[in-house]
Amino acid sequence: MIAGELYSCSDPQLVKDRYAVRRKLHRYRMLLEEKTLAEDFLHDHVFREFADCSTSFIEPPLFLDYGYNCTIGHHFYSNFNCVMLDCAEITIGNHVMFGPNVQLITATHPKDSVSRNELCQEIAKPITIGDGCWLGAGATVLPGVTLGKNCVVAAGAVVTKSFLEDGLVLVGVPAKVTERLDQ
Repeated sequence: MIAGELYSCSDPQLVKDRYAVRRKLHRYRMLLEEKTLAEDFLHDHVFREFADCSTSFIEPPLFLDYGYNCTIGHHFYSNFNCVMLDCAEITIGNHVMFGPNVQLITATHPKDSVSRNELCQEIAKPITIGDGCWLGAGATVLPGVTLGKNCVVAAGAVVTKSFLEDGLVLVGVPAKVTERLDQ
């Protein structure tokens, strides 16, 4: 899975792990309602690394495949309905903001229908979001993408390839550079 090679999404351990993270995310929502230390729970029980949960907040609901493939920097904010399908590593830098309905999708399927449907095979590639990025409402980042620092992804944009330069504004489907910000 992490190696970027075909794997079976119906592997019993992976299915078990997906159900386990759903239970943990349900607990997170309950902790928020109880006004207790919900971000500490994400740090301790869900993500591989959540740098400084005292400076970060994730509005529920949050949807993950596993959680243990996610590394999140400090001063992170995600609005409602964030989806992180973390079949491969997802790395989010410091001072990153997500609008509502942002999706980070690391998994993709073979084009061959037998492999995709009968064998339930997937391929996953990592996603990296640089420090200071802002992803607008409904932005989608697809497998294998890396964004440089201080990039802005417009609402509804679909990022299909990496943009390594810092300070870019990305707009559209597929996302294209429309502006370079002064750093």
